[in-house]
Amino acid sequence: MHYSSIVYVLGLLLIVTGSSMSLPLFCSWYYGGSDLIPILISALVTIGAGLPGWWFFRKRLDLQMRDGIFIAVVGWLLVSTMSALPFMIHGSIPSFTDAFFEMMSGYTTTGATILNDIEALPHGLLFWRSETHLLGGMGFLTLIVMFLPKGMGGLRLFRAESSPGQVITKEKITARTRDTMIRLWWIYLALNILQTLLLVAGGMTLFDALCTAFGTVSTSGYSPKNASIGFYDSAYFDWVIILFMFLGGTSFIMLYQVLHGDVKAVTLNTEFKWYVLLLLFFCGMVSLILWRENTYPGVMESIRYGTFQVMSLLTTTGFGTADYEKWPQAAQMFLYVVCFIGACAGSTTSGIKVVHYVIICKYMWGTVRKIFFRPMSIVSVRLNRKPIDSSIIDLAICYFIVNIFMIFLGGCFMVLVEDMDYLTGMSSVIASLMNIGPGFGAIGPTENYAFISNVGKWFLAWNMMVGRLEMFSALVIFYPSFWEK
Repeated sequence: MHYSSIVYVLGLLLIVTGSSMSLPLFCSWYYGGSDLIPILISALVTIGAGLPGWWFFRKRLDLQMRDGIFIAVVGWLLVSTMSALPFMIHGSIPSFTDAFFEMMSGYTTTGATILNDIEALPHGLLFWRSETHLLGGMGFLTLIVMFLPKGMGGLRLFRAESSPGQVITKEKITARTRDTMIRLWWIYLALNILQTLLLVAGGMTLFDALCTAFGTVSTSGYSPKNASIGFYDSAYFDWVIILFMFLGGTSFIMLYQVLHGDVKAVTLNTEFKWYVLLLLFFCGMVSLILWRENTYPGVMESIRYGTFQVMSLLTTTGFGTADYEKWPQAAQMFLYVVCFIGACAGSTTSGIKVVHYVIICKYMWGTVRKIFFRPMSIVSVRLNRKPIDSSIIDLAICYFIVNIFMIFLGGCFMVLVEDMDYLTGMSSVIASLMNIGPGFGAIGPTENYAFISNVGKWFLAWNMMVGRLEMFSALVIFYPSFWEK
């Protein structure tokens, strides 16, 4: 591995992280909070820790795939560690384990929290907590790619953090990775600004609107309120957030193509069509059950609450407007299934992703048809009206199986270590691995993760990173040959 390049990138990563604390620093100064000095000290320490590596190893060395994977894993751990400093110095989260858990949850866009009283935090720390969503939504390393010298292998760094779904769809805008990242980040920031303006227009304060937008477009779920979005009790806010959760779950490359007049990108995108159909089906079913059981007065209220919660869980956002554990069992069952799906590849969401289900379902149908009806035929799977290679099918099946194994093994681990009920144990792993945040049982929409032991929190934090790095990059480092020359 190219250790000089690795140290250089990690140093740059810390400098960007420390510099990002300038916004919460300004926020703390504006509101006169007690967190000004803790944030300032944390910013200086983080930048100071990164400067030597960036300065002394600023050579144009190439990054290989192994280097990118190593940076992806170590970088997320390092950034989460340094980002926990403001909470620890301030004393609002004195435990390193809890502070690390909160930051890993923020950067991986999981939205799981250990805080019992979120609103007790000063404004600066609340803003920093939500800003981790903004930075992690597009993938922190995609931001770093824009700062790397030309020809240093930014594409390999991007691939180390990108999902298998993006490998399958092969979507790209330009041949140069940096130009692609800049365009995607402009779209991402524009959506955050647009949602903020719409929320402010509806009467939300600018501070709350920014924090909510950071948690929506990044499909993350941190809210500055204890009751999440339910605090505002506003149909207007709910529908605005539903719209931007939908956009956050859409491929950003497809959004770029549409913005540049390529409307055919929507009609040709198989995954997007399945994404819309799945949303219509689950939103319709949950809303129908809520209306039939008179959970809410009227059809529109049932559609509003049902659509919001399905959209929140399917896009792995994790916002809540109601305690869905009080809903009818049939509605909860549909919500539980939704947790296993995820949205589109190339979006800010995590989870298994729709594209994997598309490939697996088409392959299953083709195989059944071959066995029973057309034994001489060849099973061919088409995506975006083009046939895909058999290796892509193998990747999709493998990715799905690994996720299911991780869920069941992790659930057994949590039940044994934490001595919790199986629903909470399984749900905690699903919510962490799929980067959803709230789940069922003792970690439901009105609960948090504070009661879990340190061992359990470290295990779930690791699952958050594994889920955010789309499994393989975080697991391959345990393979002995990875470390061989």
